Formats: sequence, structure tokens, C-alpha cells
Amino acid sequence: MAQSRKGKSKIIWYLFGLLCLLVVLPIAWILVAKFENEKPGLNVTGQSGFIGLSQEFSIEVFDGKSGVQKVWAGLLKDGKETLLLEEDFPAVSFMKGSDIHKKTFKVSFEPRKEGITDGRAILRIVVRDSSWRDGFKGNKTYKEIELIVDTKPPSVDILTRQHNITQGGAGLVIYRVSEKGTKSGVKVGENFFPGLSGYFDDENIFMAFFALGYSQPKGTQIYVKVVDQAGNNARAGFYHYIRKKEFKKDVINISDRFLNWKMPEFDDRELQSSQASLIEKFILVNSKVRKENIEQITKPGENTDNILYWEGSFLRLPKSATKAIFAEHRTYKYKGRIVDEQDHLGVDLASTSFSPVPAANRGKVVLIGVVGIFGKSVVIDHGFGLFSLYSHLSSIDVANGQTVLKGEIIGRTGDTGLAGGDHLHYGMFIRNTFVNPLEWWDAVWIKNNITNKISMIKEQ
Repeated sequence: MAQSRKGKSKIIWYLFGLLCLLVVLPIAWILVAKFENEKPGLNVTGQSGFIGLSQEFSIEVFDGKSGVQKVWAGLLKDGKETLLLEEDFPAVSFMKGSDIHKKTFKVSFEPRKEGITDGRAILRIVVRDSSWRDGFKGNKTYKEIELIVDTKPPSVDILTRQHNITQGGAGLVIYRVSEKGTKSGVKVGENFFPGLSGYFDDENIFMAFFALGYSQPKGTQIYVKVVDQAGNNARAGFYHYIRKKEFKKDVINISDRFLNWKMPEFDDRELQSSQASLIEKFILVNSKVRKENIEQITKPGENTDNILYWEGSFLRLPKSATKAIFAEHRTYKYKGRIVDEQDHLGVDLASTSFSPVPAANRGKVVLIGVVGIFGKSVVIDHGFGLFSLYSHLSSIDVANGQTVLKGEIIGRTGDTGLAGGDHLHYGMFIRNTFVNPLEWWDAVWIKNNITNKISMIKEQ
């Protein structure tokens, strides 16, 4: 009888324990899951710390557990709060939180329309999740970002007065901006040439070398553009006169001898597996590969030193004859048939084989190596966006990053790349646009268009 009562007691305790588990476990789950204490995530992108005439930025919120319940953003300025964003996401059900686990909001507004004046302000953002914590208000993430409201565009004062430029040529404009931290430069059509400070004592004075492409017409728009940290922009036109220039045309006949000689140099590229004929490979190299090589050559133009390394006219290869000129339009024929057309972006100079090549002016070597159709090449940064190119070399005698003096030997002429004989392909470019080297070999042109302008500003 005693054993029977013991057995019944065990069963009762077992049932009681089971009942407790059935009650306690859900309660425990609720406590753990619904009262989770992980704060929601918050990212703000597109905000520079400044607000201009119009402002747009993104707020990204995320919560992988209970979901996002509320997002709020406001701008506090002079004790007044301007509401920028307010979104609520109710729970799907009593036991389930919000189904918004990640969402990005675009916030855009115009301070003047909202009555917000210039000056310091605070962007405040609140995100809450669907947790039952804080009296069912949820876990909170709060962020403050100090901003400056600036709705006034910067002003630009053009300091140089005369700007004559030839198609395929270069120019220089010097200007002063009213604010620090701006990005500025010269727009030539769709191309942009950044201005750089650092040459003059006044850090608000910028110099911008710019180029007019050989194919850009006389009516090309040219002006200075300035954008401040708040995104406000200003434009300033300046007097300029564009001289039209006619460029030479030439016909180059491609022989099988040339193809058999040169095409193997490019077999380590995508051409290796091609079943194309030699002339088809030539067309590919002369067009597609040429374009890639030009981009590689001018890539250093994106990062130039704000040091005017050079002085005086640039040197040309001593005792050399000119074999091809800048912007010469070439029509390539094979067995009497036109197969391609390209423009020559430099000057070809020929002397004796393996002639020593001097640096045209002082500067810093920023590229050395074999570059496709250009063969062994050297690029020198002369400062403020001006570069020189030396191609088809047989050897290179300088190192990347080395500062070279005017006349210092950097290599020897050769026939590497797509050259048909020993010569130097000499080019000059500003940022990403090749210009006519003839101007930079001319001391009078440099004085009238470059150095006189700089001297005038220094004397003011």
C-alpha cells in the first residue's frame, strides 16, 4: 500500500513538473525573445557634415530580432526642431514583432523652405525596435550629428585676364575662391581640369592648367566651376579666344612584313587564343588596345603634385627630325583597303638609333614600363596637372618616383610597341587630354600664356 502511494506521488510530481515546463518554457521564451535587449542598427550615408541649398542623405536601419518599430529624424537649429522623417511599423501580431528588419530611407529637404537659417545645427535620429523593453517602447538607438547649414554659394574672382587657346592646345587660368575646402577647376565642354592651390601664399588662390581637345570646336564652353563642402556651386566665365587649327592627314600602308614583325609582341594578351588573321589582330590592337593604353598612360593625371617642377621651355630630342606631328589623322590601308583610322597624340622624333632621351623638363617620374602600342614608356609629372610622355624606348634609365632634372637622360630611343622604326614618340597631356608639344617647346608661347600670368599674380 505504501509503495502504491509512493508511485502515485511520483506520478503527481512528474505531472506537476511537466505542467511547470509547459507553463515556464513559454514564459521563458517570452522573456528572452520579447524582452531581448539588442539595440537596432543605424547608418547615415551621404552626409558630409554640411547642408546646402538642398540636402539629400540616406538613413539605413536594421534589426534582425524583433524588427524595426519606429524611425524618427529631426534637425535642431536655434532651439527649433524641424521634423525630417517619422515612420511607424506596428507589430504583425501580439506575439510577433515588426516584419521590417532592414530598410533605407531617403531624406531630402531645402533649408530655406523650412525656415532654417545658416549656422550650426544638430541632426537627431531615433530608432526603436519591437522589443517589449522600456514599457513596450522597444530598445532605442539614438544618434546626433553636428552639422553646418550653409546655403550661400561660394564666390569666384578670376585673376588672369587674357586666355587665348588653340584647338589641341593648353591654357592657364588663376582665380581666387571665397571659401576654404572647396573643389574647383575649369570645365572645358564635358571635361574637368581641377585647380590646385599651394603655389601662392594665399591658399585661396588656385591655378588650373586646362586643355582644349583637338576635336573640340570653337564654340566649346569654358568656365571655372567651384563647389563648396555643402554642395553649393558657383560658375565664373572668363574671357577666352579659341583659335581654329587644321591638322594634317596621312595614309599608312600596313605590310605583311610589319605584321609578322609586330603582332607577336601582343600575343600574350587576349589575342593569343584568337584565330584571327594578322591584319584582324592589328585592327584590334590599333583600336581597342590603343584606347586601353591611352587610359593607362593618362591615369597618373588623376593625381598630380601641386609643385611647379618645370622652368622655361621644354626640350625636344636633340638633333632629331620630325616624322609625325600632333593630332595627325591616320588612315591605315592593307593591300589597298582601308582597315582603320586613328589620331596620333604626340610628335614622332627620329635621330640615330638608340639615341639618349633627355627629360624635357624637371619633374617626377610617375610611370615606367611596357604599355602596349607605346612600348617601353616613361611619364613625368611636371606639376599642377602637366605631364610628358616618352615612348617606343629601347631602354629606361630612371625609377618610378624619381625626380629628374631638365636634360637628364631617362632612356634611349627604340622601336618597341607599334613603332615601325627607331624613334621617340613624345607627348604632353594635361590631366587626361593630350596637347600639342609645339607650344611647350616655344619659349615665347610659354612666357605669354603661362609665366607672365604667374608673375603678375605674384607681384600683386
